[in-house]
Amino acid sequence: MITIDTDSPVPPYEQVRAQFARNIGDRSLAVGTRLPTVRGLATDLGLAVNTVARAYRELEEAGLVVTRGRAGTFVAAAGSHGRQRALQAAQEYAALVQRLGIDGEEALDIVRAALLARPNQPPTGG
Repeated sequence: MITIDTDSPVPPYEQVRAQFARNIGDRSLAVGTRLPTVRGLATDLGLAVNTVARAYRELEEAGLVVTRGRAGTFVAAAGSHGRQRALQAAQEYAALVQRLGIDGEEALDIVRAALLARPNQPPTGG
């Protein structure tokens, strides 16, 4: 399910976060799916518990998962919430570039450059 590339310049927590986010975004992890425990995944991947905990924390902050105490961490029904947040950010960006007098093609080039600057993090969703 989740793999770590030890030769990658991307930190392990980010590899975990990005892979879960991609799997949630493409719906290969369905809403309500229980994620492995932090300790269990850390052991399986040979990572520190805090590394996996950080990835889970960031997923929760993004609204992709929800932690229910001792019951565990589950894929949230927030895929649409995440898309709504992305749409809102895009609308704010569009308003900003218009105020700055940046044309649409250049604005899109800026977004592409920003996405490419974040290795192993293709946009999720669809």
